[in-house]
Amino acid sequence: MGRAYFQRRAELSESGEGRPLRLRAADGYEIGAVFYAALRPRAPRRVAVLHGGAGIPALRYRRFATFLAEWGIPVLTYDYRGIGLSRPPALRGFQATIEDWAEYDAAAAIAWVRERFPRDEILGFSHSIGCLPLGGAPNAAEQTRIVLVGAHTGYYGDYRPLYRLPMAFAWHGLMPALTRFVGYFPADRLGLGEDLPAGMALEWAERRRPDLRPNGAEPAGERRLRLLGHCAALQCPAIAISISDDAFATVDGTRRLLSYFPRLSSPELLLFTPPDAQVRRIGHFGFFRRAVGTTLWPRLLAQLDPGRTGGA
Repeated sequence: MGRAYFQRRAELSESGEGRPLRLRAADGYEIGAVFYAALRPRAPRRVAVLHGGAGIPALRYRRFATFLAEWGIPVLTYDYRGIGLSRPPALRGFQATIEDWAEYDAAAAIAWVRERFPRDEILGFSHSIGCLPLGGAPNAAEQTRIVLVGAHTGYYGDYRPLYRLPMAFAWHGLMPALTRFVGYFPADRLGLGEDLPAGMALEWAERRRPDLRPNGAEPAGERRLRLLGHCAALQCPAIAISISDDAFATVDGTRRLLSYFPRLSSPELLLFTPPDAQVRRIGHFGFFRRAVGTTLWPRLLAQLDPGRTGGA
């Protein structure tokens, strides 16, 4: 296992902020999760599921989850199979894909929350490519409101122009070559996040067309269409947050992603800039950092709960 895995285990044991769980997906695979209980009651009664980005362990979101819990919204975070606390003993040859993450892992997280909070409204939060597991789960409709942060489809043409060439080389040249050689993408050794299972890494690397729908050569075509069908059927209010200096999830990328969710109820598009957060840079992950969150998280709460954010 990679160094990042053991580091995350140590963080979990020391943080004391959440309760570690094991969730069993419909295919029998166990995924790691952390539950953050609400520290005070709130009305309306809400509970949240947080669907993270690819290669970003769930524990990286713990400060945001703790903030929501302190405000009265319990939160379940979880790791997709192959990542963080859901990583198998050997990652070489482990073939998890985005379809597995949606059909099994996201579905297991949503089902766990619904079973324990049968009468509460479920808020679905996602980051980055986690917007697809959020919407592609077969029980995605249990989420009655969603928040998409830095959402994108992985299409290189939507990257910021200044970063498009180096990022295209990293994700569409280096990543598939290393993945085929090593048996998984060793992102941790390269300082590019958590290691990725081969299936997910190759799906991302082969994302060269603007359309997420499969072409005839893709082996997971039927499953991809099923995932996109669940996204298309999701009908609820939504907030989509873009960050002005995010090289991955540009406004164009977010709009492209939203085109696969045609039934969302007039999604609100929010664009945050570094001056909004009183920092020099936010980037792709920065919204979930404490330095940024102290300014921007209360603004998100104000959108979710107008008139009830005093003291946030």
